Amino acid sequence: MKAILYPGSFDPITKGHIDVILRLRKIFDRVVVLVADSSRKNYYFKNDERIKLIQEALGEQQGIEVRGGQALTVTAAKEEGINLIARSMRTSSDCEHELNLADANKKLKPDIETLFIMADPKFAFISSTLVREIASFRGDTSEFVPENVARALAKKGRV
Repeated sequence: MKAILYPGSFDPITKGHIDVILRLRKIFDRVVVLVADSSRKNYYFKNDERIKLIQEALGEQQGIEVRGGQALTVTAAKEEGINLIARSMRTSSDCEHELNLADANKKLKPDIETLFIMADPKFAFISSTLVREIASFRGDTSEFVPENVARALAKKGRV
């Protein structure tokens, strides 16, 4: 069985992330979406909220699993029995950061490989940071995120 781990903070998950997950599923039998939970970051949505939003956005998709994790990505990959990590890039400006992560992962676990997948050009301008910025001003995020996420952002903005 071909499997891949797709890690990220997904805070929130965007239509671009969903597109990458579905494209990975076309290539791999099993895609594990790892929702990072670092104590050093302040998240807009809590880890369990992000996991639930992703699961709701994906619906029942055979071969796609969503997990939370506080471990290093390479450790999580090994725990899942996976030696391939997917990293998505929106633009060339993402390249240096992603290459540095891949190099660090390789040093930590030499048998881990990284697959880089480019965002579909129609989603390349969308980032979670942009979405949070729009939401902070109570703007309409529905063009950038799945419907359930747009509702959650709107609700959170009213609190």
